[in-house]
Amino acid sequence: MSTADGDEGEGARGRGSERARWPEDKTPEGKVLGKSSATTTGPGWTKVSCPCCVSEQIEPLVLVKLGAKVRPETKRWLIRLIGAPQKDGGAALLAHPGEDASGDIIVVAAPRCTLLRAVEELGLCKPYRDGDMEAFSYDDKDNFIESDNVEVFLTLAERQYIVKYELDGLWVQRDLKVPGLSDSFVLKHRDSIWQKLVSAGVVVDMVPLHNPGKLRELGKTWYSGNHLAQPLDAVNEYFGSSVGFYFSFLDFYTWSLLPPAVLGLSITYFSGEAQKEKESVWGSGVTTAEDESDLVFSGHMVQAVFSMIWSTVIMELWKRRSSTLSYRWGTLNLTERFAEPRPGFHGEIGVNPVTGRVEPLFPGWQRDLRMALVSVPVVGLFLGLVVLGMTCFYWGEAHIQQLHKDWDSLLTQILLYVPSVLHIIYTNMLATVYRNVAQSLTEYENHREQSAFENHLTAKVLVFTFFNYFAVLFHIAFIKEDVPLLRKRLASLLIISQVVNQVTEVVIPYLVDRFISTPNRAETEDDPQEDKFRNESTLPAFPGLFAEYIELLVQFGYLSLFSCVYPLTAVLLLINNITEIRTDAYKICKLFRKPFSPPVANMGVWQLAFQVLSFASVMSNCWLLLLSPQLQELCQQGKMSCTSILLMAVLVEHVLILVKVIVAVLIPDEPDWIRKKIERMEYKSIQALKQ
Repeated sequence: MSTADGDEGEGARGRGSERARWPEDKTPEGKVLGKSSATTTGPGWTKVSCPCCVSEQIEPLVLVKLGAKVRPETKRWLIRLIGAPQKDGGAALLAHPGEDASGDIIVVAAPRCTLLRAVEELGLCKPYRDGDMEAFSYDDKDNFIESDNVEVFLTLAERQYIVKYELDGLWVQRDLKVPGLSDSFVLKHRDSIWQKLVSAGVVVDMVPLHNPGKLRELGKTWYSGNHLAQPLDAVNEYFGSSVGFYFSFLDFYTWSLLPPAVLGLSITYFSGEAQKEKESVWGSGVTTAEDESDLVFSGHMVQAVFSMIWSTVIMELWKRRSSTLSYRWGTLNLTERFAEPRPGFHGEIGVNPVTGRVEPLFPGWQRDLRMALVSVPVVGLFLGLVVLGMTCFYWGEAHIQQLHKDWDSLLTQILLYVPSVLHIIYTNMLATVYRNVAQSLTEYENHREQSAFENHLTAKVLVFTFFNYFAVLFHIAFIKEDVPLLRKRLASLLIISQVVNQVTEVVIPYLVDRFISTPNRAETEDDPQEDKFRNESTLPAFPGLFAEYIELLVQFGYLSLFSCVYPLTAVLLLINNITEIRTDAYKICKLFRKPFSPPVANMGVWQLAFQVLSFASVMSNCWLLLLSPQLQELCQQGKMSCTSILLMAVLVEHVLILVKVIVAVLIPDEPDWIRKKIERMEYKSIQALKQ
């Protein structure tokens, strides 16, 4: 073990113990703290088991917060477990008890060898000596650039995630009792140690620590000042690739809104000019109205066709950008399916037929049965609640319209928007409840890999979100065939939803942080570093990127599916997203704890969701064009039969789908140089196997 019991006991003697600090932090006397010989024991860091990992400075990475009733012997046992070599069932990390052994925190760092072995397990790619990115191999570590300096070789986000990865990967090798806990609490063979300690209240929280200097520099180039370009590489270095991909897509999508915004403004402007001409011409109102209708119809037709092509082009271009970032950030070769199961996974202990490891096994047919008999019916129930809300919306809409028809006053004019506002509030509340239910359902399904868990969770929420946000719009467009109501509803959604999002996502958290949280965690430079670490843990947990992706997906749906009836959609979205980039950056830097960020190769299932909406936009826009006054008039006058118009729409739909497919084929998913790099990596892997 890394530290003897007696040595750890010395840590309880008071504040004279060595403190965990960032390397650049100093005491008031000017002595650098956080420097420690990695081979010493005692009241400071646990010792390193590998001689090559000796370092003069230890970088605190993660804060483990313990329960208030955890006894000192339990804390000492946990510190020994964290520092023990992996062959002895430990995490092979470095642990610091804080100010004393009876405190409620443990600060965790990671030695070089543990970090590098985890890099290989995760399948990360790093720069090789020839300058190309290669899948990292621990045995070949000396041939990778800067592998001897992990603070350069690995990003801060990667180092912190590896600490979490190692702690989550602690499995019980044989039944044991935890010192300081009741005799009834026994860790069984192959239990997840960390999961059990969390459920028992021993471990309350685990927080990646901020680096104040790096955070200040990132803020200056990100949300402060007048920078148009985002520092994506710096975001990836500090917050990780999952956050980096989100902000890269937000940036890419926002500037992609410029062409449809310009087109929408042009259509709106010239439609207004036609209306003015109609009012200025006497005695020819019918003719001018027809001209104006022709102009508007032509503009909306252009908007519809443009939206269908635009949605395909930007998604294909995003794939190219995504593959470039994935190569640059070293996440092309992730190997999660061969790693240890996620901590929440449970099952019968057995031998994995692929890896040969002893681990929990869970039959796939049982998971499928749980999804079919439990998850699907519950999701169907919530979809029924969406239909119920939609029915109430129509009922209220009809009564308010009748009231306005009878009274015709300013009050009833305002009341016309009440059903839409109430329905928006209802859908948002239902979505919040459903997300919690979807989380529980996905836990019950018991997926082995974290990515599979997240993909199934995301798929559940996407089905509900699509139904929740778009069911009313589709009903208005395709069942009621009421274009004015559709336009009013879409405008209400765009304006109200954006105002509500800005208030709930930025204003309220800022006010809470400014007037409630900040005064309670006021600190000075002379405060002990442990107190500063504790202050970080009092920040609210980062809620994740789920809601942010949902917001972008709904925006994309409004624009690609229905913008032809409301051309200013892209303009409103562009204005919102320009502020969204900075407010999201400010939130993650200032208002929440630093999140753990697993390495990812792309947006995952979200990218597929955007592509599905892009495909659905063809059918939606073709149907909306059928509702144009010009085609309706031709049908009523008998110049074209309704069947002929419908067949023409189906023909146009198929032609546009063919165009989308051709565009998708003509734009490769990867730039040519990325494709060659990937092929070279595969060739080197084959050559290495031959040797």
